[in-house]
This record gives sequence, C-alpha cells and structure tokens, in this order.
Amino acid sequence: MFSWLARIAWTCWKPVRRYARMSKDDLDDSSLEDPLLWCRSLDKHSYGEFSFAVVQANEVLEDQSQVETGRDATFVGVYDGHGGPDASRFISDHLFLHLMRHAREKGALSEDILRSAFSATEDGFLTLVRRTCGIKPLMAAIGSCCLVGVIWRGTLYVANLGDSRAVIGSLGRSNKIVGEQLNKEHNASLEEVRQELRSLHPNDSHIVVMKHGVWRIKGIIQVSRSIGDAYLKRPEFSLDPTFPRFHLPEPLGRPVLTAEPSVCTRVLQPNDKFIIFASDGLWEHMTNQEAVEIVHNNPRAGIAKRLLKTALSEAARKREMRYDDLKKVEKGVRRFFHDDITIVVIFIDHDLLEKKQPAPELSVKGFIDTVGPSSFNIFKD
Repeated sequence: MFSWLARIAWTCWKPVRRYARMSKDDLDDSSLEDPLLWCRSLDKHSYGEFSFAVVQANEVLEDQSQVETGRDATFVGVYDGHGGPDASRFISDHLFLHLMRHAREKGALSEDILRSAFSATEDGFLTLVRRTCGIKPLMAAIGSCCLVGVIWRGTLYVANLGDSRAVIGSLGRSNKIVGEQLNKEHNASLEEVRQELRSLHPNDSHIVVMKHGVWRIKGIIQVSRSIGDAYLKRPEFSLDPTFPRFHLPEPLGRPVLTAEPSVCTRVLQPNDKFIIFASDGLWEHMTNQEAVEIVHNNPRAGIAKRLLKTALSEAARKREMRYDDLKKVEKGVRRFFHDDITIVVIFIDHDLLEKKQPAPELSVKGFIDTVGPSSFNIFKD
C-alpha cells in the first residue's frame, strides 16, 4: 500500500516548476507608478483567482512570498524577514518542498504535517547558520515570520509564526462582508503573548521589556516565534559584545523564541469568499474589517495593489504627506515611513471547490493527488 501511495505522490507532488521571479518585465504596467511597488493584477489558482502586490521599503527587500497551485490544492506563503533577507529566502526555497515530502510520505495533509514541514525548515536554516556564522556572525541574528495557507479539497489550513496575518472575508447577515482573523499572532505587544513568555520563563524578569514605548523580548525583538533568530534559541549561536544590539548580558539558559507554529483548520463554507494573506506592514495601517470591505466592494483585478496603495496613503497621511510625495522617497529611507509589505488575496470560487470535492473513500489520502502545473515565487532581487 505504501509503495503505491508513494508512486502516486511522486507523480502528483512534482509540479512543472514555473517560478516567476518578479522583474520589471513581468509587472503590470500600472505598477511602474511607484518604482518600489510591483504586482500581478489577477491570475488563476486551483479554486479561483488570486491577486498579489509587494512594496519595498528596506534597502534590501526582506519579504518573500509564493503561490503554488495544482489540480486540487493551492499553497500560499508570506515570509516577513528581519535582520536581512536570508531566512525569508531560505523559507521560500525549502518549506513548500518539505511539505511535499512529508505529505508524500504520509499520503495525506494534516496539521501535524504542516508542523513537520516548519520544523524541517527551521532545522535546515539553523544548519546553514552553523556553517556560515564563522565568516558571517550576524547570520545568527537573521530570522523571519512565516505565514502559510493551504487549500486542499475544500479545507483551509493556516500555519503561522510571528505577526503576519490571514483574514477571511465571509458574507454574514444582510449580505454584509465580515472579516475574521484566522491565525494567532506572536508579538510581544499582545498581553496574551507576554503572559505566555512570563509563564515559560518565570525566573527571568527581563523576558519582556518595554523599550522606547514598544514591548520587546529581552529588549531586542517583538516576535516570539520565528524561523531563524538562532542567537535567541541556542547558546552556540550567542553573539559577543562586539554586536551590542544582539548581545545577551546573561547566557541563554533555554530558548527564548520558538519555531512551533500556531495551526488552524477550517472547512470552507459557501459564504467564505476570499482570504487576505499579508505581512504586518499592511495591518499597521488598516483593520481586518477595513481590508475585507475594500476587497468586497471593488473589482478583483488589481485588488492587492488597491489594498497596498490604501495602506501607503495612510502611512503618508500619518507623516503629513501625500502618497505622491512618498513615491519619490528611495528604498532604505522609505523604511522610516512604512515596512516592506506583501499582500496575496485568494478568491474562492465555490463552483470550482464543489467540483473538486473528493469521494469519501479518497479523503484520507487525497493530498498526494494535488500538485499541478504552476507555481509562482513572488519577490524582487
């Protein structure tokens, strides 16, 4: 039985790789209005259509993202890096492949398989840090948030590390669109997260510290879960006082951060219309409800770009500027106004969803039969 499943898995988990590494030649012409913004207006995935947009603020873009689409499954990943792009790029190159391998071995998709793919990605990146930190010590201080969504035969799986966010737009009473956040965020600004950290580190009075008006773990970092950030997880990666920003005054007794994702599962219903996956830079400038209303009340084509421009206009307004003026600010300096922002909007067409529902006897092993012809890696060098 297992060899039969493995053969099917190899066939179906082997997509024809069509990575679109976004360069200006790949962009919609309208993206050139802002030299640091690029987008894809609308494309197709297994259960409908999707739109994405990205804006760069840092000198080197630290966000990475991807959409992988097949016959019966759609994978979305948004990876918000910090300290550099190495971790987010590593996740983009490896997490989906780990997910394919684990699903092939088990003949199914489950929350545990998602956790295993995250764990394998974390182990791989820490191995890379170990190999390179001798010549590049600050690799130990590079990390990334990691938000993943998988739609497989009518079920949505969401796994998250850090403070990116997945929000589903559903029709409620009186046909009004309602935004519902699907994932937990792991940011020390939340009282729930601070309480969790204090309970895990009862003898560390400095586990969370208010610094310059912001709650930070060990006075350094806001997110409590990530891929990477090795210096906050293992003593072997501790940084010495020549790197004062990342130096811990006391030896690390136990990991401060974790790579254990929060995972949730939702069977999609006819009133579920779309999902917004976005890095925290979007949510700094609009609420969940504001975002779903924008998506619901406007055409699909270019909707991710519309969300992004709305957020950038708000970022400019907070600094008493117009967006037209913000467009003229160069990368690097733009980081003082807003973060790198990635947005992927996944529309759910339920007529397609219903056509691809499996027969009951196939439901256990169905995910091995999902990978299809195309995938997109969304980033800009």
